[in-house]
Amino acid sequence: MAASFSIHPSVDNGIQAGADNFTGGTLVCKCAQDPVRVQIDAQSAFNHVCGCTKCWKPKGALFSMIAVVPRDKLRVTEHAEKLAVVDPKAAIQRHACSQCGVHMYGRIENTAHPLYGFDFIHTELSPEKGWSAPQFAAFVSSIIESGTDPAIMGEVRGRLEGLGLEPYDCLSPPLMDAIATHTAKASGALKS
Repeated sequence: MAASFSIHPSVDNGIQAGADNFTGGTLVCKCAQDPVRVQIDAQSAFNHVCGCTKCWKPKGALFSMIAVVPRDKLRVTEHAEKLAVVDPKAAIQRHACSQCGVHMYGRIENTAHPLYGFDFIHTELSPEKGWSAPQFAAFVSSIIESGTDPAIMGEVRGRLEGLGLEPYDCLSPPLMDAIATHTAKASGALKS
């Protein structure tokens, strides 16, 4: 029986292996005219699905899919004027297309941050095949903060494990679910 939810369109039907000799490609926003293009001159690393409420997710997906590349291997090649930082106060400065809303890359400007030097990208925005495969699921309980019913979290984690994506949270999953449920109810994302 198929799940009644989408983890992410890139993994719902299984995970595709990356190519050992892959050296990068172009990310393209969803605009039909004058799309933003970002050239990546490296294979991605640490690809994963992410349940946080900050990352861009395709419509209907519970998770985003995020990987990193060295900062010096990313350059905007077309329509940089359309990019705007989503939340200037966030640790990761997510640069999104101001027209279609797609996050093209995230950059950490704080040189003291442990992930400084890596840019965060959505490999599904590239027509090229061969990007590194997703390896795990992060911030799983956070999908509740986006309005996911806490009652299906066992099914979500089971689906992630079935795909080979180990689900991770900071605390035990039931405790993280309780914290996220409280946060979602307080924000109105989840009705009491």
